[in-house]
Amino acid sequence: MSYIWAFIWAFLLIHMTTYVVSSMNGVAYEFGTATIIAVATTIALYIIGAVIPKPHVEQH
Repeated sequence: MSYIWAFIWAFLLIHMTTYVVSSMNGVAYEFGTATIIAVATTIALYIIGAVIPKPHVEQH
């Protein structure tokens, strides 16, 4: 479930950022480009999450 929510948040945030930046630059908003960037960002987040080691929990 966390993977789905990560994708949803990445999708929304990347689309908002793409819309704002394209409006500021006076360029047309491209839904397809923003979606590709969102998918690539989500995959990168999954990879980073898998590579970072988990801290060792001491048991007393």
